[in-house]
Amino acid sequence: MGEYLDRLDGGIAVNAAYLIPQGTVRALVVGWEDREATPEELDRMRRLVAEGMEQGAVGMSSGLTYTPGMYAKDAELTELCRVVASYGGYYCPHHRSYGAGALEAYEEMVALTREAGCPLHLAHATMNFGVNKGRAPELLALLDDALDAGADISLDTYPYTPGCTTLVALLPSWASEGGPEEILRRLADDAVAERIRHHLEVTGSDGCHGVPVEWETIEISGVGDPALDEYVGRTVLESARVRGESPWAVARELLLKDRLAPTILQHVGHEENVRAIMRHRVHTGGSDGILQGAKPHPRAYGTFPHYLGHYVRELGVLTLEECVARLTSRPAARLRLADRGLIREGYKADLVLFDPGTVAAGSTFDEPRTLPTGIPHVLVDGRFVIEDGRRTDVLAGRAVRRTPR
Repeated sequence: MGEYLDRLDGGIAVNAAYLIPQGTVRALVVGWEDREATPEELDRMRRLVAEGMEQGAVGMSSGLTYTPGMYAKDAELTELCRVVASYGGYYCPHHRSYGAGALEAYEEMVALTREAGCPLHLAHATMNFGVNKGRAPELLALLDDALDAGADISLDTYPYTPGCTTLVALLPSWASEGGPEEILRRLADDAVAERIRHHLEVTGSDGCHGVPVEWETIEISGVGDPALDEYVGRTVLESARVRGESPWAVARELLLKDRLAPTILQHVGHEENVRAIMRHRVHTGGSDGILQGAKPHPRAYGTFPHYLGHYVRELGVLTLEECVARLTSRPAARLRLADRGLIREGYKADLVLFDPGTVAAGSTFDEPRTLPTGIPHVLVDGRFVIEDGRRTDVLAGRAVRRTPR
């Protein structure tokens, strides 16, 4: 990892900090098997996490609805979090469910980090799917209880209702065991594919957060094979109707022909939950941006101007001062960046100059790569990377390493 950060020091457009990916650590040591790590494997994972922290990582992340990271049980995650905490880092999980088991999944993360003595940052802390409509106050009450008891917790959200992931991520975890080639083998087997369909459509797979999939909410946002471009921008249900096939037949064909490459938008969020969570006292803004696909989620280009333009100026959900803190000083504090996040003498001049009256996201679901308006200048370490609305090609960014205790 240190070598990777050194490469970033060679020049990038913006600064970058690194979270050790727990799922990758598990893949390196345990592989793609759904089983507990042996004591020897757990010790090796501890050493890899310690090595990453020593080389400058700010913490550890997890994708606990993705394989193989989701195969880790609480005891394993707790042990790795102990290592992270010993270096002053934090744990940043995409937890096990944003759907049927969302509150239980949040409780799990709070409990295991408390046991490990590790600060917790909840990534894209949303309450999605029909089962969670209007339930954000329950999440916030859970967090308030933990905070009042002394827990070190923060969270981020993106200011949109749809989510974004890969089509293959929706499959039940048993279907993903063994890695990509095993997934493709199972999909090609009619009997196994029928089991997968049943888990997706009837019982609700863990990959789809325990909720039976609603194909009208699954929009294909990108494919690897240009021959499949006709699917992009349509929901799976729309394509199924055009082709006179079942939605599962379309999804299965896409996964096989495109070798698991399709990306998707999931239209499963709720505006009242988005607004309630962004008002919380430990909230920060985060894009969860994925640039992959012909039509990526507009949050990749639009998150921060959308906060400032839509939720501050147009709706008044946050004041300008509250929003700026959520996008600057609060994230810097979570990353323990001693000289960033505020305009103060001696601090790095990482500055975004915007017009509060015109700032707005340009990206939309139809045109997701359109740049924002109302942001004429961006400086990184005192150097213009955007000047008068144009990129300067200055590469002033560097790797931002963990500040020692």
